[in-house]
Amino acid sequence: MIEGGLNLYHLQFLAVGVLWTVCLSLIAFVGGGLAGGVIALCRISPIKPVRWLAIGWIQLIQGTPLLVVLFVAYFGLSIMGLELPGLVAASIAMVIYVSAYLGEIWRGCIESVPRTQWEAAECLALSRAQRMRLVVLPQALRIATPPTVGFMVQIVKNTSLASIVGFVELVRAGQLINNSIFQPFLVYLIIAALYFAMCFPLSVWSRKLEQRLHVGTRIPSET
Repeated sequence: MIEGGLNLYHLQFLAVGVLWTVCLSLIAFVGGGLAGGVIALCRISPIKPVRWLAIGWIQLIQGTPLLVVLFVAYFGLSIMGLELPGLVAASIAMVIYVSAYLGEIWRGCIESVPRTQWEAAECLALSRAQRMRLVVLPQALRIATPPTVGFMVQIVKNTSLASIVGFVELVRAGQLINNSIFQPFLVYLIIAALYFAMCFPLSVWSRKLEQRLHVGTRIPSET
């Protein structure tokens, strides 16, 4: 036995919570990344209705707390007859949340590519799709990598809100353990340490990528 009544089975339960936290984070990042890429392209579309729809989506989601999105995905859809498991409802809410933020992050990265690059690609008689695929997006990818990795830290931390819909991730696992041993300081101190172990490497990686890729430095233009 470990002090405070915490035992090996409790630690194993927390480890399972960590696995589910990582799983939900990956679902949110992959699903939100795919949707965010579409939103970023719609955001810079020359078609005004498409552009305004993307802007409206971003403003709506960024102006709504993630907790409310979780409630809508879990309780709102159940009222409509869709009884979703906690994992599915949390995944839907997280994908929606991540799509708005990554879409706006990537939009800024795309538009940060120097206009001369856009004009040079246009002078080569490339179509808009070819300009994006061959010229703009490869350069935007270099700019977008550090902030994208940095945003993954926010994704991991925000999965803690999924406990509100009954999904047993790390925080919910800690709550259940605390309900049995009544040692909140010890339990949540371990949870904090586990979140730190997941998020700190991502933060360090993001800073190293930013330094390695020289993001934020401007290449002097030729005159």
